[in-house]
Amino acid sequence: MEQVFAPWRIEWVERSESPAEREECVFCAFATSEEDYENRVVARSEHGFVLLNNYPYSPGHAMVIPHRHTNEYTALAEEELLGHALLKQRTLRAIEAAFDPDGVNMGYNLGAGAGGSIEHLHAHAVPRWEGDTNFMAVIGDTQVIVEALEDSYDRLHEAFAAQEGTRAPEQDTDAEHAVRIGP
Repeated sequence: MEQVFAPWRIEWVERSESPAEREECVFCAFATSEEDYENRVVARSEHGFVLLNNYPYSPGHAMVIPHRHTNEYTALAEEELLGHALLKQRTLRAIEAAFDPDGVNMGYNLGAGAGGSIEHLHAHAVPRWEGDTNFMAVIGDTQVIVEALEDSYDRLHEAFAAQEGTRAPEQDTDAEHAVRIGP
């Protein structure tokens, strides 16, 4: 049997507190932080934000996160639900413009038993390409080409900024702040 090494995950495995014990939800902290580039927040709207995944399945793997802390999709108010759906739509457009994938997997991990370790609702958008067999390519001893998170961030940021109804902060020359969507 082949072994797959992921030493960068040890911090997560050995963390001292469970999600319930943490003082603040990391997504709630990112929602109010102004350190967009450092946190990989690529776009913001009235009801949510788009975050590049730190451990991506593929380049451009992003998460669409509502501002309000809830782990229940059914708990979103109608206005939040619409805002979240529109932000997912913009995220798909940005991924298509930035990465030109053959498809995108979009989904949620709902509930503790579904694999979600952060108890704040978020949708994953994972770009996919023909011949991409996801994790099996790693196990099958197939070369995987990856892209630095900084490069993925820059490409996705530029694709969001090119969309109608968005604005990048004027003082921002190197994508330091998230693209603003809406008024």
